[in-house]
Amino acid sequence: MPEGDTVFHTAAALRDALVGKTLTRCDVRVPRYATVDLSGEVVDEVLSRGKHLFIRAGVTSIHSHLKMEGAWRIGPAKVAQHRIRIVLETADSRATGIDLGILEILDRATDMDAVAYLGPDLLGPDWEPRVAAANLAADPDRPLAQALLDQRVMAGVGNVYCNELCFLFGRLPTAPVGTLKDPLRVVQRARDMLWLNRLRWNRTTTGDTRNGRRLWVYGRAGEPCRRCGTLIETDPGGERVTYWCPLCQTPD
Repeated sequence: MPEGDTVFHTAAALRDALVGKTLTRCDVRVPRYATVDLSGEVVDEVLSRGKHLFIRAGVTSIHSHLKMEGAWRIGPAKVAQHRIRIVLETADSRATGIDLGILEILDRATDMDAVAYLGPDLLGPDWEPRVAAANLAADPDRPLAQALLDQRVMAGVGNVYCNELCFLFGRLPTAPVGTLKDPLRVVQRARDMLWLNRLRWNRTTTGDTRNGRRLWVYGRAGEPCRRCGTLIETDPGGERVTYWCPLCQTPD
């Protein structure tokens, strides 16, 4: 599932493939921008902001968001054509945007307006843990999972990290934010987890990179808790699927 670390890694891969090179092909398959052709422009920057990606060439910026299923592929992309949203080629590279939740062409001078609402970027140069902690604690009655997923609090946490953070701090996803003893420690742990995973595709929150041992609770419904052995529970009926250990995590 694409989260801030995946987007950061994707930006690094796109940077290696495109930056400093002239586009020989630009095929945008979104009706609103279908006439845009950046062929002849040099890609001079690729950056991530939370879960958002920006590819800058000349006065133009390509803004994308992977949402739940999106991806950028470097090299041949063996997928159905209807899933492709954009193709960028240089003399020796190809980048394909697949199932992108958002794809728009922006004026480079104002492209950051699209993400001005975001809180501190967990993997960005503007990371400010005390600001993120204050944002998190601003509404003490808010469910913890809801607050962690709010990109206005801090940018980059998705459902995987949300569930894992709730487990690590011993709180149910539905527990009020006000039950946290140290919000600053929570946001710092979120930053540490994303930072350690920013350059690998198969993330781990347990510190164990072996298959089947990378996560504490996410995706492990019915399996034993790695700490106490109690079976992990899940609620698939909400806006986001949640996972928790009924013994290790409490409502307060």
